[in-house]
Amino acid sequence: MAKLVSKTYGDALFELALEEEKIDVFQDEILFANDVFNENKELQTLMNHPKVNKEEKKEVIKNIFTGKVSDDTVGFLLIIVEKGRFGEIDAIFDYFFEKVREYKNIGRAFIQTAVELNDSQKENVKNRLLETTRYEKMEIEYSVEPALIGGMIIRIGDRVVDSSIQTKLYEMKKDLSRIQLKNV
Repeated sequence: MAKLVSKTYGDALFELALEEEKIDVFQDEILFANDVFNENKELQTLMNHPKVNKEEKKEVIKNIFTGKVSDDTVGFLLIIVEKGRFGEIDAIFDYFFEKVREYKNIGRAFIQTAVELNDSQKENVKNRLLETTRYEKMEIEYSVEPALIGGMIIRIGDRVVDSSIQTKLYEMKKDLSRIQLKNV
């Protein structure tokens, strides 16, 4: 259900940004709103509290965001509150950001390696990903996972390329366990 909510509201926000020809403006404003909510846990608690009525929550939104973001963005946030969907706001924003990245042809990759890559290696990986995908730019998040032993795991969307030594050893172990030894 939450995925449907984030898609519905994220698509609506993206379509509005596209229609208004203000993708970058909306992206910046939603990023600002996201930062405000993430940096203020008390605000999140207030906005999610069941005993605070919708009108009070809407006033809080107006007081915080009016004059700092466009009326369209304030209106969108008010709709989220009115429909009782503030609990899904992170997922809605994430979905919107993903739509913007796709629209701008920006890929997002998550790469795990056994050891930290140097700048040259990271640049080589980035260039190789740009060559082998349809993306024009690539945002990459690196993490180190020593258990991989060597190689790397690359995730782009729902695609995974696993060239880690850990996985190769596991595959070899599976293959060897299938071999039945014959008595000679």
